[in-house]
Amino acid sequence: MRKYLFIFLIAICLCSNANAAAQRTEKPEKSIAPSEEVLTLEQTISLALENNRLIKNAALEISKSNEQIAAARTRRYPVFSISVLGARLLQTTTFEFPKGSMGSFPGIGPVPAQNTEVEAKPSYGAFSSATINQPLSQQYKIGLGLDLLEAGAAIAKERLRQQKQSTINEVKHAYYGILQLQSSLNAAKEAISFYRELTRVAEQHVLEKTAMKSEAMSVKTRLFNAEKDALMLNNAVASQKEQLNRLLGRDIRAKFAVSSVPEPAPFEADIEEANATALTHRPEVKEARLKVKQTEYDRRIKKAEYIPDVSLAFNYVSLFNVSVMPNNMMAAGLLFTWDVFDWGRKNRELSEKSKTIEQAQNGVKETEALVLMDVNNQFRKLAEARADMKVSHQALETAKENLRTTMNKYAEKTLLLKDVLEAQANLADVNRQYDKSLLNLWTARADFEKALGEEYR
Repeated sequence: MRKYLFIFLIAICLCSNANAAAQRTEKPEKSIAPSEEVLTLEQTISLALENNRLIKNAALEISKSNEQIAAARTRRYPVFSISVLGARLLQTTTFEFPKGSMGSFPGIGPVPAQNTEVEAKPSYGAFSSATINQPLSQQYKIGLGLDLLEAGAAIAKERLRQQKQSTINEVKHAYYGILQLQSSLNAAKEAISFYRELTRVAEQHVLEKTAMKSEAMSVKTRLFNAEKDALMLNNAVASQKEQLNRLLGRDIRAKFAVSSVPEPAPFEADIEEANATALTHRPEVKEARLKVKQTEYDRRIKKAEYIPDVSLAFNYVSLFNVSVMPNNMMAAGLLFTWDVFDWGRKNRELSEKSKTIEQAQNGVKETEALVLMDVNNQFRKLAEARADMKVSHQALETAKENLRTTMNKYAEKTLLLKDVLEAQANLADVNRQYDKSLLNLWTARADFEKALGEEYR
């Protein structure tokens, strides 16, 4: 009987190892329901870039900035305004015209010839005016305002790039997490099959009184633990798929399967070159530099307030049901506005803007330092992950050989069943550690690519 058990264990382990290797290099072989789509990593990233809600909001910010720029450009053009006032006097109003208040003319004498009072009784009247102002000196300030808004639009574009890179990184983490969980789930299912058959054989040995009852109970305990692990892993896969669906901007209940990706190839990169690339491409650095431009434009706008406002102006006034004054009046000329004395307000505000520029410049240096620290840290983590991967791979091969040797000795009746169980448990632990190391390598590569700040291709 032990000979048959030995043959069965050999088959189980060989199938387990073959399946684990296939899952890391090829697409999953499990059957997929017709309603499930299989998403590659590239397809997943494309869906996220197209449908992610945070990316859409960041793109809308660019559209809003463009609308603000278009609206600000209209300030260069003439301003047309019309006002109409319709009203009724609430009481009788008396107008007094002293003798000769309108002059004295030869042959007529003073006008009016004597003190005169004119009563205006309550009645309805209307006053309307139309004004056209064409800004002249304000064109310089308007141009600075447009430069300020365009810098804001450029910042919105960098924030969109940053959101895309963050989303791609999150998608990769979620995708790799699903792969790792599914690999662990498959290993747990194989362990369940292994322990079920081993439980059957152990119980048969107990009946034959060739094994102790405690051995069968130990195997059954391991079976229950494997079933519990499979349940927890299955739930974790479901939760991770919901998270990925959210990142893709679709119904979290959408069914899909993931396609396995190969182990990342060695990433040869010079740290100095990586630092230079990050300082050139990272959205945070570009945004910090654009904020310096913003503060400079803001200071120039404040300084331009010293320039008087000069506009071409045309006014038209029309009165209705008012007999004392002309019904229509028109005037054209220059409109000059200037705050002659402001108690030092402009100087104080200009000094405040200068300090803001200095703050923004310090922000650029701080951002560059943080970016370089991030790149160097991710570079080191990637190297550590690859070294850990080598150790895990070697440990996996060692555990496989140890299980094979243990099973041979068990078949030769030189070892006990508990030795086989320990070797199998050790292989399962090492296999999980290998999967974890592979996930760490995938994510470390993704984090390093994000740290460089280059566009996804």
